[in-house]
Amino acid sequence: MAPRPEEPRRDATGSRRGSSRASGDRGGEPREPGVGGISGARSYTPRGRTVRESHDERAGTARGTGRDERVTRQSGLPGRSEREERTAAARRTTGADQRRNPRGTRSADPFRPALQVLDGGRTGAGRTGRRAAPAARTTVIRTVDPAGTRAGARGTARDGGPPDEEPTPPRRRDRRPATAARRPVRRPRRPPLLADPRRRLRLGTVLTLALFAVIGIRLVALQAVEAPAYAGGGVTDRLRKVDLPAPRGAIYDRDGNPLAHSVEARYVFADPTRVKDIPAAAKALSPLLGIPVSDLAERMAPRVREDGKESEFEYLARGVEIGTARKILELELPGIGAHRDERREVPGDDLAANLIGFTSQDMVGLEGLEARYDDLLAGEDGKRVFEIGAGDLSAPIPGGYRETTEAKPGSSLALTVDRDLQYRYQEILSDRMAKVNGSTGAAVVIEIPSGEILAQASHPTYNAAAPEKSKPTDREDAATSFVVDPGSVHKAITFGAALQEGVITPDTTFPVENYIVKGDTPFRDTHPANGQPMTLARMMAYSSNVGTIKIADQLGKEKLYEYQQRFGLGKPTGVGMPGEAPGQLLPPSEWSGSSAGSVPIGHSVDATPLQMAAVYAAIANNGTWVQPRLVKETIDPNGKRTPTKPPVTRTVLSPENAKALRAILEAVTTEAGATGVTAAVPGYRVAGKTGTGWRLVDGKKQPGEVASFIGMAPAENPRYVIAVFAHTPGGGGGAIAGPAFRDMMGFTLRHYKVPPTGEK
Repeated sequence: MAPRPEEPRRDATGSRRGSSRASGDRGGEPREPGVGGISGARSYTPRGRTVRESHDERAGTARGTGRDERVTRQSGLPGRSEREERTAAARRTTGADQRRNPRGTRSADPFRPALQVLDGGRTGAGRTGRRAAPAARTTVIRTVDPAGTRAGARGTARDGGPPDEEPTPPRRRDRRPATAARRPVRRPRRPPLLADPRRRLRLGTVLTLALFAVIGIRLVALQAVEAPAYAGGGVTDRLRKVDLPAPRGAIYDRDGNPLAHSVEARYVFADPTRVKDIPAAAKALSPLLGIPVSDLAERMAPRVREDGKESEFEYLARGVEIGTARKILELELPGIGAHRDERREVPGDDLAANLIGFTSQDMVGLEGLEARYDDLLAGEDGKRVFEIGAGDLSAPIPGGYRETTEAKPGSSLALTVDRDLQYRYQEILSDRMAKVNGSTGAAVVIEIPSGEILAQASHPTYNAAAPEKSKPTDREDAATSFVVDPGSVHKAITFGAALQEGVITPDTTFPVENYIVKGDTPFRDTHPANGQPMTLARMMAYSSNVGTIKIADQLGKEKLYEYQQRFGLGKPTGVGMPGEAPGQLLPPSEWSGSSAGSVPIGHSVDATPLQMAAVYAAIANNGTWVQPRLVKETIDPNGKRTPTKPPVTRTVLSPENAKALRAILEAVTTEAGATGVTAAVPGYRVAGKTGTGWRLVDGKKQPGEVASFIGMAPAENPRYVIAVFAHTPGGGGGAIAGPAFRDMMGFTLRHYKVPPTGEK
């Protein structure tokens, strides 16, 4: 059901439709015919009273009039709107009409209000009567308080007046007290109309703000969150990387003198994509770099890299002096530049070159100690990355991306080598080898008792500052790679083992034949004894093969093999040189019939000069074998020095037996006609032994012979052991080893100011 409208309805003439009761019957007068219709009930005066009420007032009905005046006064209470007063009056009128017509005769007819409207608002019994008795229709507005209405009705009844005609019953009964103020009825909210322009304006504003919010959020995300990804997408094309080479560590001798170190230099490069005139540029650079024009032109020629892009960097020269690089830059050749580099310098050129080795142009160790300790010497390269422009603006962009990673310099090595001794040893060895056209020679000096190598010379040698001009064989370190059949220098091991095992004593003598047969091989002496008794010293002085073999027979092959190992043969010394040869021993299980004769005198044994020098160093060191050392300590970039691990040591002979063996070896340089008299050093007692063997390459004997001498001085308290080996394909090695040892030992004793021996 639709809600009842608050405003009263109007009829066709514009009157407000309401109760059909004539509100003016206050004085008990009978109601006029034809006045109680809808038209009469809805005809109000401007002051809120009906025409009938105005008539009653004029008639002078005292009591009713008085009450109506009170009602009128009450209806004008302050705080009530005109609409509320009209509503209350309508309800009072409806209640009064119902009291006048308790049977509800008129209100029972649902069509009565409509018929009254059709009849013009008359109240006759029939349609004809209503037409015959027209009522005065005056348009007035009635505003009556409900209390007054009820009072007026009661007053009319008490005054004896006839009751008014029953009005039409109300459509809705309000049970609230008549005096209570009625709350305003809230109208239900109507749904929004899309056609409302204000609604469209608000909707458009919201959509616009939402669009701008989305755009703002996206811009913030691009600038704050995704900016690095977009920035990095294009910066790679503008970045230029320049390596910052880490200064390579130096190599020093025992006194801190540099044997090899790096100096600042420049490398010259070309960008083939920017070189405009290749022939002209090559011609201008050739005299400065010392490189043929054709080679430079080939390096500057455009080429495609493996990734399919054009090459923008090609080395033209490395290690260029700073002054030369400055002259090249002054030419302002397009596409030609220079940058910081380093160059490896060897101040002594060939001084200890076979020990030090050399590096590549990229400062990578290739041979010698440079290769063995490359990780320690190299350090870590740094880099500089920066943005550059394109084309003619190929230069760092001010304020652009720039990142620098500093290089970490490498550590340095301090060797046990004495630069002065090294130089003198190389000089002596080269001079002696040149006289007999020797092919390979080695000289090693070991300090007692530390086991430190003071010099290690090789022949041939090369210039480590320009290794590309040398042959591979010239760059070998002969002391650790020169594998020989040591020969008679091995007899000291046989004698020492026999002394230690008690097979012989320092006073032992026995007859020595001119030869002895082992298996199917006879072994002869170069100085026949003709069966005469010989002391151990004479056997050693004249290098008796027969006497040595007879001692070995008493010792046994197992014991001899054991002492060979204890003296350090058959495995590398671990001195630190790359490619050190281990040598080889013949196990007793593999001995043939002739091995019992060849092994005791130093044949069927493979050893290096350094291994044999360590054997004699053990004898000089009272029977204790000490691992040879070439590297003394490492020095980090901050100057902190760290000594290397202590050398491995083990006892081979007792001090007494070592001393007895030194006395036996001393006869080699003092006995008349002995094999080592040329090795004697005036003023000093020298103990040592000569040897003649063969050079072995891949286990094969090479033409010629290897002459050797290993000795120590002063013999009574040895300070140094020197081993000299020389391979002479045409013979004459004996003329090299002894005299070379004498010169080297004499220089060493004087260099370190060792006082001469006071006795013979």
